[in-house]
Amino acid sequence: MTTHLDAAGLTDGFQLVVDALRANGTDTIYGVVGIPITDLARTAQANGIRYIGFRHEGSAGHAAAAAGFLTQRPGVCLTTSGPGFLNGLPALANATTNCFPMIQISGSSGRAVVDLQRGDYQDIDQLNAARPFVKAAYRIGRVEDIGRGVARAIRTAVSGRPGGVYLDIPGEVLGQCLETSVAASTVWRVVDPAPRQLPAPEAVERALDVLSRAQRPLIVLGKGAAYARADEVIRQFVEVTGIPFLPMSMAKGLLPDSHPRSAAAARSLAIARADAVLLVGARLNWLLGHGDSPQWSKDAEFIQIDIAAAEFDSNQPIAAPLAGDIGSVLSALLDGAAARAVTAPAGWIDQLAERKACNDAKMRERLAENPHPMRFYNALAAIRAVLQRNPDVYLVNEGANALDLTRNVIDMELPRHRLDTGTWGVMGIGMGYSIAAAVETGRPVVAIEGDSAFGFSGMEIETICRYRLPVTVVVLNNGGVYRGDESVSGPDPAPTVLNAGARHELLAAAFGGKGYHVTTPTELDAALSEALAAQGPALIDCELDPAAGVESGHLAGLNPARASAPA
Repeated sequence: MTTHLDAAGLTDGFQLVVDALRANGTDTIYGVVGIPITDLARTAQANGIRYIGFRHEGSAGHAAAAAGFLTQRPGVCLTTSGPGFLNGLPALANATTNCFPMIQISGSSGRAVVDLQRGDYQDIDQLNAARPFVKAAYRIGRVEDIGRGVARAIRTAVSGRPGGVYLDIPGEVLGQCLETSVAASTVWRVVDPAPRQLPAPEAVERALDVLSRAQRPLIVLGKGAAYARADEVIRQFVEVTGIPFLPMSMAKGLLPDSHPRSAAAARSLAIARADAVLLVGARLNWLLGHGDSPQWSKDAEFIQIDIAAAEFDSNQPIAAPLAGDIGSVLSALLDGAAARAVTAPAGWIDQLAERKACNDAKMRERLAENPHPMRFYNALAAIRAVLQRNPDVYLVNEGANALDLTRNVIDMELPRHRLDTGTWGVMGIGMGYSIAAAVETGRPVVAIEGDSAFGFSGMEIETICRYRLPVTVVVLNNGGVYRGDESVSGPDPAPTVLNAGARHELLAAAFGGKGYHVTTPTELDAALSEALAAQGPALIDCELDPAAGVESGHLAGLNPARASAPA
């Protein structure tokens, strides 16, 4: 092991990276070790930073991204050079797309050899490879710049619209030394990395004008609102104005789904009829139909809160753009709404309540069905019952049908307790997000996984078991991608078919966790309850009917062949 603080009074680059991270509050690093960063992980651990070692850099990156979302501090992912860097890059890009603060620190080969393409070990121009996919990419070329580079990466990751930052540190720089007295002066703590940004008073008045004349106002809460931790002012604004709110999936629980102004159970009607829409930490991207009719009313006026003014008008005209941080903007709106007595008309509230009651009744009927083999709804009904008894559990969710139906069936009562595939709809986030949620919060986590989605990161069950994390993975196993009963002529399985009868629970048993195989809702309820009470690693293989599920889940319209096929 390299000596990082030796008798000669020298400090090397490994120690300086750790000192810079510690000075800025980093207490956990997620990663996969190897050349040239193994000693960096050892040094971090020796200096009180927790290191969580993964089986694949992609999962480590997703964990760092989720940590950023949960803490408002950049999650840190550590990877090796070359292929290790590339394995982590999709997670870093996904963090940028979802506006999660994250820093990927990768070791790299010597510049003199790489730039002349002489064929160094794991030779790749990592800095330029990362640039198109991140908020910023930096390379540290001298040991005396390590503190500066870390500080710059931290401020960039969390300021303005948060995102992913790539920090390239060649192995030769990690091995360089400074006199210890000099080294200490090169490290500093970033002051106020994400300062408040107050809205212009005239912008606030413009937005209040739109809301004042609206007959059917609606608030859309996105995961940016959850990240902002402006929970109290959001609650006050909803309750003072009475305006119904529609939570996007990772904003569920920001206000409880049981709140009387929640329009989640009347989503289609709320979107189709709203004439004034206040977007809070949400963007008019594909998840909201780009704000276009026929999904939205042609007469809808949009008010948007965003810290990045360039986002305004990206899909539809924004009648009242509000540039600033969510907490500051909503505080100003709340003061103005109270002064002007802005309220939602009772008739609009009644329309939504009537639709909610109708849809809730239909949902109860679906959940009361009890087919055997199990299908998605009766399996999720059992999970829902357990989670209602344990509302503080963090929920991670991915898949196609497993994602869509879980989002509809399982209500959230607490903010930032639901993490899912987000803006890109990326499969493979499940285990990384689950590990981060357990590590960063210390609370139990339930990951509801489609069997296909689980396969992207399933080996991280070993990581969960190695660190004895309170994570219970529920695999909704219908034996396929979308479903497992597609037939085909010839000797090979159909493209959507996976291994029929797979026993995923044996993975947990192999690494010292608890495995369960269940075939009925009663067994599922009992297994999940027992696993949560034990607060250790567990995996429940939930056997479903292979005919359960539909092609592409709720996104069948995005699949050209299926969308255009005759009924």
